[in-house]
Amino acid sequence: MKKYDAIIIGFGKGGKTLAADLGSRGWTVAVVERSKEMYGGTCINIGCIPTKTLMHLSKVAQYSHFTTFEQYADAFHKAIEEKRKITAALRQKNFENLDSKETVTVYTGVASFLSPTEVEVKTDRETIVLQAGKIFINTGASTIVPNIKGIEGNPFVYTSTSIMELDRLPRRLAIVGGGYIGLEFASIFANFGSDVTVLEGGDKFIPREDRDIADAVKTVLEKKGISIRLNAVVQEIGHDAGKATVVYRDALTGDTEQIDADAILLATGRRPNTEGLNLQAAGVKLTERGAIEVDDRLHTSADNIWAIGDVRGGLQFTYLSLDDYRIIRDELFGDGKRNTGDREAVAYSVFIDPPLSHVGLNEEQALRTGRNIKVSKVMAASMPRTRTIGQPEGLLKTVVDADTNQILGATLFCAESSEIINLVSLAMRTDNDYVLLRDNIFTHPSMSESLNDLFNIK
Repeated sequence: MKKYDAIIIGFGKGGKTLAADLGSRGWTVAVVERSKEMYGGTCINIGCIPTKTLMHLSKVAQYSHFTTFEQYADAFHKAIEEKRKITAALRQKNFENLDSKETVTVYTGVASFLSPTEVEVKTDRETIVLQAGKIFINTGASTIVPNIKGIEGNPFVYTSTSIMELDRLPRRLAIVGGGYIGLEFASIFANFGSDVTVLEGGDKFIPREDRDIADAVKTVLEKKGISIRLNAVVQEIGHDAGKATVVYRDALTGDTEQIDADAILLATGRRPNTEGLNLQAAGVKLTERGAIEVDDRLHTSADNIWAIGDVRGGLQFTYLSLDDYRIIRDELFGDGKRNTGDREAVAYSVFIDPPLSHVGLNEEQALRTGRNIKVSKVMAASMPRTRTIGQPEGLLKTVVDADTNQILGATLFCAESSEIINLVSLAMRTDNDYVLLRDNIFTHPSMSESLNDLFNIK
């Protein structure tokens, strides 16, 4: 048995940052990661960094105005190679950042609890028992594989992870699921020249957004050639030597249709990675949705065990995992006042093309609160910056409290929205009303100056 001050299971954003912090304070720390291909966590290996790299390179390909599919396929192959180089370099950097610390030891193996203070780790060579008074679970989440006939063993079926290892661009891509992950990949592959079909089982396109925003997004994606089919309930997936087939039923008409594809992406949600951890032995409870149950300071039902990031459920964002670390740091070394209830005006961006970014309440949500509200909209094309970069598509929208001037929320579907949404979020978090953004002096031409017009509310 090897004893440590802390054990961290999983190499994600919150866990690796915590490990480095504890190690720098002289704590002995064991970090357990299932695969050497995941050093650094989901974000740099199979999430944010590789997908955004491919999105950027797909736009470069689009601007190249290739005339043949083979030219797009060559650009795609080079993009995959570039993505691999970037993730490999970041993976190595993340490993070295921890491995270089004398007090931190990285174990590559499968972890499972023996008790609230003991963790068994099975590596390729041996089985080790680790012990610590404080344990942090940071195992992330993975793709939900739906129970659809024909998925198992189908060589044409991919997850969001495996599809980024394709060496050859599919001419026809079918995406099962019309959520944000599916739409990001739809944009990427459409930019590279694939014929993309999105099959969404629900009757609303991106239902968490206001209908005017959803309609604007749908229009832009369809302009790229992406076919979006609502009420499309997939029944079966088949294949032969050269292609796959997707059979789906229209939930409204009951009609059955079939499409052919060279690749099928499952974009049907993600679930917390808890399988195999033997959480019962540690006294750690799960929620009804299969996430680890935590309090507002991220303690599990076992008081010496915390859960960080996607595995604890809720919004699955790297920056929230990082903030989880801050909450734990504050408890261990600060005044203990931080908790998850502190989080207000947390923004998100969906990296379709152009990106869709949001913070706070949308119009429909604000109306349900009973507030007296004002709504402002601006077309992206009215901003000079969109003309200079050749991307005039999109719609910007904000909701404010008409009685207090408080910014309730904003949705920005436009070029560079992933940057400017942070200005809105910052204004909300610092309790500034909309006048701050209306009257601020922004550089020109920039997308930030769109906030002058968006918040010019009468």
